[in-house]
Amino acid sequence: MLETIWFLLWGLIWGIYFMLDGFDFGLGMLLPFVTRSDKEKRIIYNAMGPFWDGNEVWLITAGGVTFAAFPITYAVMFSTLYTPLLMILFALIIRAVSFEFRNKIASQSWKSLWDTCLFVGSFTPALLFGVAFANIFHGIPFDKNYVFQGNLLTLLNPYGVLGGVLFVALFLVHGAIWLAIKSDGTLHARAKAAASSLWIFLLIIAVVFLVYTWFSTTLYKNYLNNLMLFILPLITVISLLLTRLLIFKNAFWKAWASSSVTIVTAVLFGVVGLFPNMYPSSIDQTLSLTAFNSSSSPLTLKIMLGVALVITPPAVINQTWAYHLFSGKVDEAMLSSKESY
Repeated sequence: MLETIWFLLWGLIWGIYFMLDGFDFGLGMLLPFVTRSDKEKRIIYNAMGPFWDGNEVWLITAGGVTFAAFPITYAVMFSTLYTPLLMILFALIIRAVSFEFRNKIASQSWKSLWDTCLFVGSFTPALLFGVAFANIFHGIPFDKNYVFQGNLLTLLNPYGVLGGVLFVALFLVHGAIWLAIKSDGTLHARAKAAASSLWIFLLIIAVVFLVYTWFSTTLYKNYLNNLMLFILPLITVISLLLTRLLIFKNAFWKAWASSSVTIVTAVLFGVVGLFPNMYPSSIDQTLSLTAFNSSSSPLTLKIMLGVALVITPPAVINQTWAYHLFSGKVDEAMLSSKESY
């Protein structure tokens, strides 16, 4: 029972992370394409400035839960996915540094350098997280000694790349909606247009991915065994369609909430389809790591659950307050502040 609870929490935490840091990735990827001046670029920086580091706490939490609740899965995952995870780490570092360094020198070439770093530091994790999760859904080629039988190109298979493109599309739409919330004038209009256009691309990729998943994975097996579980992908589809309607109605906060539901339930769709597997082997299914054969002891899981119940509510309240405090648009007053980017 505890293993199942932590498995679901593991999936939920990853979903929350992608929901929150997803719009940061989206903004970073959109920066070269929707901005026309340094001021508009600063609006994008400041649209994510008060939130991005708090959002990444959920990434640390996801990694921590994997390490503490499922240590064997953690060890094998970080071994077999070493190269893409290291690339993600370096990209996240570059992205973080770009916030602090961009305005240190009043030079256009200097600013352009860090704008490029922000784009690369946003696109790389978005793509590789999708590639990693798609490969997990498909199965990772590791043997009985947990040695990865492949390289980075092995992970860049058609299904893995499609998963990466899906994540990029999800985050682009999510970020465009957030930019529409935080901006006004012509930048707001371009953000809305980007969200509308990218949504069509997202819809096409999502449909292709779902069809490809039927043929490339066993994710649908759990759903066919328990038809009630189809409520999860149904919510994903409804929220995705609702997002487009709310963008059209200029209800951007509601559209962002709907997009958030799409991201979280899309991740949970894959996680629930995996269960009880956490890290399946494509070489031999009997070697797959599950929520039961890779978990910590029941006592450890029980203590972790108690700690989570105590620590999580204050953390959520704190982050919710930050979003409430900085819920307004990025205006001249914010841009002229000494604390602005």
